Amino acid sequence: MEIKTGYTKEIADKIRGEMNKVVINQPLITDYGLTAVLSGGHVLIEGLPGLAKTLWARCLAKTISVEFKRVQFTSDLMPADILGTKVYDMSKAEFSLKKGPLFTNLFLADEINRTPPKTQSALLEVMEEKSITIDGETHVLSLPFIVFATQNPVEFEGTYPLPEALVDRFSMKLLIDYPGLAAEKKVLSMFDAGFSPNDISEVECVTNAEEFLACREEIKNVRVDESIVNYILSIVETTRRVSSVAIGASPRGSIALLMNTKTYAAISGRDFVTPDDVRDLALPILRHRIILKPEAEIDGVIADKVIENILSQVKVPR
Repeated sequence: MEIKTGYTKEIADKIRGEMNKVVINQPLITDYGLTAVLSGGHVLIEGLPGLAKTLWARCLAKTISVEFKRVQFTSDLMPADILGTKVYDMSKAEFSLKKGPLFTNLFLADEINRTPPKTQSALLEVMEEKSITIDGETHVLSLPFIVFATQNPVEFEGTYPLPEALVDRFSMKLLIDYPGLAAEKKVLSMFDAGFSPNDISEVECVTNAEEFLACREEIKNVRVDESIVNYILSIVETTRRVSSVAIGASPRGSIALLMNTKTYAAISGRDFVTPDDVRDLALPILRHRIILKPEAEIDGVIADKVIENILSQVKVPR
């Protein structure tokens, strides 16, 4: 299909408009989430229960007309429970594949840190390769394939911290906080009028998988000046030299920052990346890719503050 200039912004605006009908006061989360998935990435969402994380994912899936599946991750969840397995069909005297919920377009792993590392690791190949291997047979998933995972930031009893190899597979880590009073009042008004988060019928399908994937063709043509590339490299390289950081961001962090800034520019209606795009996306893309030293964590240092300090120190290109 022919891709005209501004096509990605047009699609993004339609999606924003539909999601804003029911997801209140989360425009930044919507923009960041759209940026990540249009870039072909996955999203880790951290926030307290009841902040519409599941509703956000369901609405996104509906607006782009793709299949959505959700699994509540628990301590007894096994890899086969999400991947699928071979079962014996007595009528045909042969084994057949029983597909797990990961055979979908948008998969929500709810409270991913409540399941053991064995099941968490089962997501690795799927997220990176977009394929599932069962009994030596590889099944390529249909595109787009997007993983959203949620975790609770305060309740750690009975949880399993995500291994660095898994966390790094997420393009962004988004933090959802309480809505403001005005937004929460609007939520109450919606529920008073009969709204149910299980019924999102008022959210309309505004595009489809083919059009959604076609946006990536326009994104490829977004220009990135060499000064912007050097700016990204300086930021990421500085994360490896900060005294409070044990392990800085890897080259995957540099790649994620580059590719997501191109998408962020496209959904803003531009065919070029600006330093502000890099600064806007540095936190969600890098906050989960740096590991602080234990003594820094004891002193109350957090990853976001480290990144903000780096952004204030690295020279911005003109």
